[in-house]
Amino acid sequence: MPAYLSGFGNEHATEAVAGALPIGQNTPQKAPLGLYAEQISGTAFTVPRHEARRVWLYRIRPSAMHGPYGRIDNGLLGGPLAAPSPNRLRWDPLPMPAEPTDFIAGFLTVLANADTANGTGVSVHIYRANQDMNRLFWNADGEMLIVPQLGRLAIATELGLLDVAPGEIAVIPRGMRFRVALPDRTARGYICENHGPAFRLPELGPIGANGLANPRDFLFPTAWFENRDEPTDVVQKFMGNLWATTLDRSPLDVVAWHGNLAPYKYDLSRFMTIGTVSFDHPDPSIFTVLTSPTDTQGVANADFAIFPPRWMVAEHTFRPPWFHRNIMNECMGLVHGQYDAKATGFLPGGLSLHGMLSAHGPDAPTQARAMAAELAPVKLADTMAFMFETRQVLHPTQHALSIPQLQPDYDSVWDGLPKMFDGDHC
Repeated sequence: MPAYLSGFGNEHATEAVAGALPIGQNTPQKAPLGLYAEQISGTAFTVPRHEARRVWLYRIRPSAMHGPYGRIDNGLLGGPLAAPSPNRLRWDPLPMPAEPTDFIAGFLTVLANADTANGTGVSVHIYRANQDMNRLFWNADGEMLIVPQLGRLAIATELGLLDVAPGEIAVIPRGMRFRVALPDRTARGYICENHGPAFRLPELGPIGANGLANPRDFLFPTAWFENRDEPTDVVQKFMGNLWATTLDRSPLDVVAWHGNLAPYKYDLSRFMTIGTVSFDHPDPSIFTVLTSPTDTQGVANADFAIFPPRWMVAEHTFRPPWFHRNIMNECMGLVHGQYDAKATGFLPGGLSLHGMLSAHGPDAPTQARAMAAELAPVKLADTMAFMFETRQVLHPTQHALSIPQLQPDYDSVWDGLPKMFDGDHC
């Protein structure tokens, strides 16, 4: 089993071989054990110190040793975006591929809201795989928040190993090489590709010093490496396209590292859910696990929020999410169970989009059931829904609009809501 370091935002230091980390400086004239020193900078050099993200690597051979990259087929990654639409959209789960398909080949882009060159916005992908990767991948366009829905992922990165199961997430920094194996032979899940500022913990404000996602529950890999001299294909995503080259070695050869730019995992069951113990709902921002901020305080380039198992105890209150229109754009997925605002049609592995200020909320059966419910304390036990939320309008890809999993009648879930107003009392 992989070993982990804990603590979000911490400066970690780890070595797979004793003496591999230099003491007192980053680039001695000769790095220990004949290694090469290399830095990955995830932010500009001169950002405020508390914003800076970087990691020093001590590796067998430097990353600069490679030949030119050549374009390869993108498959279903990216593709032309459709015109923005105010309509609400929902997709059923995508089937597993019939042919052998690794993690990269299994990408299907559903939504995006910006050209990757702009340095803002997100892209939303579904991955489906039934074959271990024999090649490596890295993403120059953004960091990748991976939400497994079906099947575990064994992720080998330059900085160490991550085992990630449904109910957990992993985040791979921009530029970090990695490879994915499938312990359960098949896997499906979601990816939020963040083109803006790196994800971080949200501010807690009046909540205080504790609650929501606690920093110590984020796990970072300890140093691990491959000393393997054999041809290895490396694929990168650059400005929306896939490019590949072949090395004469494995690039997972980092023997030691220190810094605060590293891949990590988080168990969503450790999220400390906060809710009302009197009446009405707090805003759904209390479910935020991670946020990518903008220059405007409180406005997110992207938020990652979850709706996990929790007690519902509010008195004299309509308990499912209320009808609303939101300035943000909400992309929702479901890992397991049932989402409490939808009676049918929103399945594990599915996806929905409620765009900026589009009206949405509980479907008609949920509305009727919630209004008639006896308001005793009840626990929502079998559920794990999540939301990728962004200030920028999300465009569906043309391919996502053409697949049979797009539900043609999503609007109908609100049909049949009765008129209950009693005009005789006006």
